[in-house]
Amino acid sequence: MVAGGALLAVVLLLMLMPPHASAVEPSVEALRERIEALRAGGDAQIGAGSIAARNLVASLYERRGFVPLWSAPERASRLLAALEASRTHGLDPRDYHVDALGALRMPAAGVERERALAQRELLLTDAFVRLAYHLYFGKADPRALNGGWNFARSVEGVDPVAALATLIEAPDPAAALEGVAPRLPLYRDLRGALQRLRAIESAGGWRPVAPGPKLELGSGGTRVVQLRERLRAGGDLDADAASEDPARFDAALDAAVRRFQSSHGLEPDGVVGNKTLAELNVGIAARIAQVRVNLERLRWVARELAGDYLLVDIAGFSAQLWLGDRLAWSSRVVVGRPYRTTPEFRARMKYLVLNPEWNVPPTILREDVLPKVIKDPGYLARHEMRVLTGAGRVIDPAAIDWAQYQGRPRSFPYQIVQAPGRENPLGSIKFMFPNDHTVYLHDTPSRALFERTVRAFSSGCIRIERPLDLALLLLDDPDRWSEPQLREAIDTGRTQTVAVRRTVPVLLLYFTASVAPDGTPQFRPDLYARDAAIVGALAAPFRFAPVDRGRRSAAVTSPAAGSDNRSAAGSARGQTARHWPASSSGRS
Repeated sequence: MVAGGALLAVVLLLMLMPPHASAVEPSVEALRERIEALRAGGDAQIGAGSIAARNLVASLYERRGFVPLWSAPERASRLLAALEASRTHGLDPRDYHVDALGALRMPAAGVERERALAQRELLLTDAFVRLAYHLYFGKADPRALNGGWNFARSVEGVDPVAALATLIEAPDPAAALEGVAPRLPLYRDLRGALQRLRAIESAGGWRPVAPGPKLELGSGGTRVVQLRERLRAGGDLDADAASEDPARFDAALDAAVRRFQSSHGLEPDGVVGNKTLAELNVGIAARIAQVRVNLERLRWVARELAGDYLLVDIAGFSAQLWLGDRLAWSSRVVVGRPYRTTPEFRARMKYLVLNPEWNVPPTILREDVLPKVIKDPGYLARHEMRVLTGAGRVIDPAAIDWAQYQGRPRSFPYQIVQAPGRENPLGSIKFMFPNDHTVYLHDTPSRALFERTVRAFSSGCIRIERPLDLALLLLDDPDRWSEPQLREAIDTGRTQTVAVRRTVPVLLLYFTASVAPDGTPQFRPDLYARDAAIVGALAAPFRFAPVDRGRRSAAVTSPAAGSDNRSAAGSARGQTARHWPASSSGRS
């Protein structure tokens, strides 16, 4: 590997210096000259990032009186090792000057040697800054990839030069950099999964299974042999598992197929049909990229995953309520269809609505309800729907010339509202965290959908399987809201708004890779095709993306929202990450 070879060359250069070389530092004057050139933008090699980054490095040395940081070979060697170890975070060592450091030649003595040492000094420092920045914020700027992104990207109340000085002057720079990375169990486990996948890649990866009819228990032939080899290479089939006939689909192979399906977001039926075959034939490089993408996603939000919060994993079809370090509630969820996506954003839980009415949102009104009403005027009455003006006045459907809206639904001037009841798609309760996307969590009468493996059936909102349990935890008022009292209030059929005591942040995120408790990588379909842009951003040339000077207080509307309604969004925050393993209109 080029990067690794370059680093090895630098390490050997440091080790082969004469015994007195560790005491030879770049002169203050040589370093000062380099810093002044850096401030002026005249050192393109080191100043390839932003002006702010150049000024940060320059300010650091000015604060130190131009005393070098890397004159001791052991400190420099530890940093070089950390630059190489950036691969274990899914990052690219070439972003951290390893090629320039490897090509640097050190004259024997004199002014040229001092200048070369000063150049090496600044390269090492800038490499440290770059890697620390990436480990803390991520390499890509999520705001450039997602117009609705409103998670915090700032460090409030911190002097960046003082913070950098504390970090970079630590006795062990490699340990200091590791301390900057997310301290989440999932991040740690994904790094382990990345290491195992790269070991599989180094051993030759896996070969695809040829297309053909479905394979299942009892099948035979060459494709069964290919299937056996593929599952063994990926670790789903024990390498030592013996088979009387490798060309026969036996019970051990059936179990391995089911394990593979379970860990790849497929129905674990043991049958290798088109969907399972497609996942089997995803190459090792693509799986490595998928893990790298999700390590990057965790770097974006690691400080949000702390304290009390409600996490919705869109691609994982799940939700979790964390209270402190304890997982208090979890549920399967249904999310938006690929053409009515659930956006990623952050807001704060405010209140619940019991027995909610459903104000049919514009997209569903245009695409679903209005065409049905035009064909069948009795549709509204059967579904307990009424028509309202913008001022809230009820209109008799019989007084409306429905035919005039055929082919021009956007001109429909009224709102259609469905009464609470068994057919209401919001079920008995909805959870409101005001946001610009008009998205919320809610109950649903369509309970059978929770049994599906891939649960993308909504119009953008999130349907949850266990709404009453979540409501009781958020209300946090057992004297007034016990489970019997909550059910009694729902049984009245009366619409009621109730403020919650736990106004937790609600984090809607999207993870296509995780790790099971036994260490098995878990891959989910990239439902909304969001991974490719991050892969591209990780491969792009290095650049510093700006950070916020302060917190954002409102969400930016995403084009994916598909709704014309707007409301205030929750504010963003940042915390030290500690855990995580693994009647208004809206989109239901």
